[in-house]
Amino acid sequence: MARRVAVIGAGNAGLVCIKCCLDEGLEPVCFESSDDIGGLWRFKEKPEAERSSIYRSLMVNTSKEMMCFSDFPMPAHYPNYMSHSQLLQYFRLYADHFDLLKHIHFQTTVRSVRQRHDFSQSGQWEVVTESSDGYKETHVFDAVSVCSGNFTHPVTPNFPGIDTFQGKCSHSWEYKDPDEFRGKRVVIVGIGNSGGDIAVEISRVAEKTFLSIREGVWVVGRMGSSGLPMDMMLLRRAAFMLAQLLPRALLNWVLERAYNQKYDHRLYGLQPSYRILDRPLVINDDLPVRILQGALQVKPNIQEFRGSTVVFDNGAIEEGVDAVVFCTGYKATFPFLPPSITNSSEGELTFFKRVFPVSLEHPTLAIFGLVYPKGPLMPVEEMQARWATRVFAGLNHLPSLATMCEIIKKEIKTKTAR
Repeated sequence: MARRVAVIGAGNAGLVCIKCCLDEGLEPVCFESSDDIGGLWRFKEKPEAERSSIYRSLMVNTSKEMMCFSDFPMPAHYPNYMSHSQLLQYFRLYADHFDLLKHIHFQTTVRSVRQRHDFSQSGQWEVVTESSDGYKETHVFDAVSVCSGNFTHPVTPNFPGIDTFQGKCSHSWEYKDPDEFRGKRVVIVGIGNSGGDIAVEISRVAEKTFLSIREGVWVVGRMGSSGLPMDMMLLRRAAFMLAQLLPRALLNWVLERAYNQKYDHRLYGLQPSYRILDRPLVINDDLPVRILQGALQVKPNIQEFRGSTVVFDNGAIEEGVDAVVFCTGYKATFPFLPPSITNSSEGELTFFKRVFPVSLEHPTLAIFGLVYPKGPLMPVEEMQARWATRVFAGLNHLPSLATMCEIIKKEIKTKTAR
């Protein structure tokens, strides 16, 4: 049975993992490369390499009632949708309440995680850490929980002619506020939640803002019927029961009709080719309004750059572009892990339930947060942590390798079919 567990990262996943380890009688030792908890939700004026970064105005897009940890409700005076600073304060309250800070080694970076020579018998790991003063130390752990997040390595596409563009190119990872874009002509590339937020914010100060999207997206606001949080209205047992009973095509038709009655996604240039239940929604209250006001123009994918001129796939041309902001996502990278775990032709789905690598002889390593739920992530990470720590403790057991591989194949097939 595992006893000592290395927890890599002290963001929301790391904190709940420490707590779950304690619940199961395990000894967690958390390594955090920065000097504080919070991970992604800790705002800094300047982005730091190898760490996640957020913008000043960021608000959560799931309500406090739905995103809080199960055994520690959000304070009653918090708004339903809070700022990043309020969420960080919640993490501080959580850590203090369960006395988690004493288990965290701050300013300690994990450099490598490798199986011990007797891994086939012990399932143990060697973890090499480096402190802020350069001191390296090797530890032995019975299990490892990777909670370092996957928003640290930005992905930037390489469009034809981008080298001729003389304006500023940046990624949303670098973005903090719209001040530097005041009075300029700006192209935003990509429309996840960050892309929508940044496009709206820049459109308030820029001369002209263009939102370039490869394909459309379903956009919904935070407010549901009767003025209640949208996720409180949708993420209910009754809704999930209906989803199991009714044909998926019918559910898609009903939801798409409802959201198109608020604003026709086709008219706004947002209509995607996929159905509404096939991918996560984009949560944004202001995007349709900024499009309606003409402050934000939706464009198709970029075909090429010609100096300061941007040519789009439909032949449209915009001249005099001053800046481009790529909101094109991140690559999940874990450089401290063995390449055999992270390098796979099938990507993250080679993890059973996207937590346990199936290539290991012993289930003593788990990776958290590699999921994109249709709802808040934090409760999912809490369930992942409960399950993983019970597996580490020998209280729960994974299926056979053949069964896990069969489940993974079914997941891949389902994903491909959509």
